[in-house]
Amino acid sequence: ICEPRDRIRTFMLVVFQFLQTFGFYGFAAWVPTLIAQQTGINLHGSLLYSFIIAIANPFGPLLAMSFADKCERKWQVVGAACCIGIFGMLFSFQNTMSLLILFGVLITLSNNIMSYSFHNYQAELFPARIRARAVGFTYSLSRLSAVFVSFIIGFFLQTAGTKGVFGLFAVAMLIVVIAIGGWGPRTLNRELEEISG
Repeated sequence: ICEPRDRIRTFMLVVFQFLQTFGFYGFAAWVPTLIAQQTGINLHGSLLYSFIIAIANPFGPLLAMSFADKCERKWQVVGAACCIGIFGMLFSFQNTMSLLILFGVLITLSNNIMSYSFHNYQAELFPARIRARAVGFTYSLSRLSAVFVSFIIGFFLQTAGTKGVFGLFAVAMLIVVIAIGGWGPRTLNRELEEISG
């Protein structure tokens, strides 16, 4: 990755990949604990509500099919990150089950829209000669951050409660918005050679 343009795109995706893990895997892995902490219900009840929220997973990409090729992909990523941050903060202020489930489902849908859109987006950014290496390298950062996310979330939950955890998610998503929104090139209706050329 020797071209300055490719270095900027790589840095942008490194930042994105490291932080998107907080919203995506952080929420999915910690939702039973977060619900139990919010409501005081037992683990069995919390797992049931988490299961209801998890059922929404296939519907994010199905919903995105309606606008996937009509909207600029970088703004799909940015919009989904904004939704994760906003719905997460709203989730942290709820204590009724129906609202927790509603905002949990909205976070799940947003996470899945972000996931589908960034996988497509990152593959469009690099020329063919380095595409697999560049995408593999940047995506490996999300696997690396996944190692630390649970420890960081556990620390925030213990010291700042669920509002602190969702504040952490919101800050991570804000940085994602700045990185992708500020440095991400347009890809809609452009040939791959034009984007990476």
